[in-house]
Amino acid sequence: MTNAQSTNVQALPNPSPLPFDPAMPAALRSRMLMEGLPEPLRAVLTAGRIERRSRFTEEGFAGLAEEWTPPDDVTPRHATMARRALAEIDGAVLAPAPANHLLGRVLALLSHFPAKATTPDVERLLAMDWADDLGEFPGWAIDHAARVWRRTRKWRPSIAEIRGLCEDACAAERDLADRLRRVAQAGEAASDDRITPVQRLVSDAVRRMPCGSAVSRFKTES
Repeated sequence: MTNAQSTNVQALPNPSPLPFDPAMPAALRSRMLMEGLPEPLRAVLTAGRIERRSRFTEEGFAGLAEEWTPPDDVTPRHATMARRALAEIDGAVLAPAPANHLLGRVLALLSHFPAKATTPDVERLLAMDWADDLGEFPGWAIDHAARVWRRTRKWRPSIAEIRGLCEDACAAERDLADRLRRVAQAGEAASDDRITPVQRLVSDAVRRMPCGSAVSRFKTES
């Protein structure tokens, strides 16, 4: 490792758990997550560009869609920090709910709104469908959606309605994860751009070379 590489590695901030409390209001949760990121990474996220475009469905205008683009000066160092933060968010904040938790929450929610002429066996099958369709969401988002529905609705929910509440609950965290992913990709692309064409050709040739040939050639040249 060269001195420059060693300096870059040592300059990376020490990892620390990102603060997250799903009981907090969404705006406060999002702010705390941002403040828990390394300062250079926060600067990149703040400097990104947002483009708004009209979104249409079969029913017509459906609002504005936002697309975030990282700034032009993203470096491989930023990419490393972004990958580290993204792994923590994906693994802790946005990790899908355990099957037992998800199924239990769905069964409890449906029990508040019993369906007429539905046998217990059919109810269990319905709950399995719910678990399959909500399986991508973290447990705290599903809990939030169920709580909102119990407190604000008087009828049995559909899967689509609960999915919508789950998506709203974790929208800010998903958006941050998406931006971190884009920063990582931009920084890794910048690292590839620094490799000269000759270096790339040599690297590709070494990768294609059989292991035995490489060892034999190394011994011959030695």
